[in-house]
Amino acid sequence: MHNKTPLFHIAKRKELPWYGAWAIRAIAVLLALVVCAIVTTALTGENPVEIYKTIWKGAFGTPRKIWILCQNLAILLCISLAVTPAFRMRFWNIGAEGQVLIGGLATAACMILFGDKVPNAVLIVMMIIASCVAGAIWAGIPAIFKAKWNTNETLFTLMMNYVATQLVAFFVIVWEVPKGAGKIGIINQSTEAGWLPQIGSYKYLLNIIVVAVITIFMYFYLSRSKHGYEIAVVGESERTARYVGIKVGRVIVRTMLLSGAICGIAGLLLVGGTDHTITTTIAGGRGFTAVMVSWLAKFNPFTMVFTSFLLVFLDRGASEISTNFGLNHAFGDILTGIILFFIIGSEFFISYELKFRKSAKKEG
Repeated sequence: MHNKTPLFHIAKRKELPWYGAWAIRAIAVLLALVVCAIVTTALTGENPVEIYKTIWKGAFGTPRKIWILCQNLAILLCISLAVTPAFRMRFWNIGAEGQVLIGGLATAACMILFGDKVPNAVLIVMMIIASCVAGAIWAGIPAIFKAKWNTNETLFTLMMNYVATQLVAFFVIVWEVPKGAGKIGIINQSTEAGWLPQIGSYKYLLNIIVVAVITIFMYFYLSRSKHGYEIAVVGESERTARYVGIKVGRVIVRTMLLSGAICGIAGLLLVGGTDHTITTTIAGGRGFTAVMVSWLAKFNPFTMVFTSFLLVFLDRGASEISTNFGLNHAFGDILTGIILFFIIGSEFFISYELKFRKSAKKEG
C-alpha cells in the first residue's frame, strides 16, 4: 500500500506586510457583498443595490444619524477597550455587560440620592468615582478568586452578569416613578442634576472625546508601559512570568480592576450622558459584542475603532432596512452575519496558506 500525498495542506504563512493583510480583508468584504446580494435577491426579490444604499443612509443619512452612529461607536469601543487588557492576559472576561450595568447603577444612585443635596460639579465627581469603583469591584471579585483559587473566570464573570441584572431590576422597582410603573423614567428631568455637560449643541460630543482619550491611554498602557509588558508575558505563559519574577496573581487582579473601572465609565456615559435613566437593558448586549471587536482587532486599540465602526454601521443599517422595506429585522442580522463570517474567515488566510500538491514528474 502506498501512502497518497494529500492534494493540499495548510501551512503557517510568513507574516504579511500590512497592505497584504488588508488586501485579503478587502477581498473578503467584496465576496461577502456578492453573497449578500444573492441572498437578498433569493429571499426578498429586492434590488441588492437599493439594500446597500439603505444601509448607508441608515448610518449617514442625516446629521442626527451620524451623531447617533458616533455615540454608539464610542460606547462599544469603550467597552471593547475595557475587556482587551484581560484578553491579552488570557483572562476570559465575559462579564463586561454586568460591569457596565453596575457602573450605571452606581451613577443612577448618585443622581437619585444626591441630586438635590450637593452642587452639580460635586455630584458629577461623585458619579465618576462611584461608577469606576463599582465596576472595578465587580470585575475584581472573579479576579481575586482566579488569583487565589484558580477558579474558572469565564463562568464566574458570566454569572456576575446575571447578578448585576437582578440588582438593577431590584433598584428599578425601588426607585420607580410613578409607583407601579416598573421603570424609573428620566432622572432629575426638571433640574438636570448629574447630567453630564453638553459641549455646544452637540449632545454626544463629550462621550466621544472621553472614549478617544481612553483609546489613546489604553494604546500606550498596553504597548509602552511596564504593566502592559507584564500583561503580555502573563498571556504568553504564566510559568515564564513567574520565572522572571512577575507576580501573576497581582497582575490578574490589577488588570481586572482596570477593566472593570473602564466598564464603569461606559455605564456612567450611558446613564449620565445619554439615557439619563437606568434599565436592565441599557448595556444592550455590547458587553458580548465587545469580545468580537477586541478579537477582530487583535487587541490593538486603534484598530478597534474600525472594527467597532463596522459593527455599529451594520447594526444601524439593519434597522433602516427593516423600516424602509418592511422586512423582519432578522433579515438585516442575516446580512450582518454573512459579512462578519467572511471577515472573520479572512483572518485564517492572513495567518495560514493552502499549499497544493505538486505533480510528480515521470522519470524518463
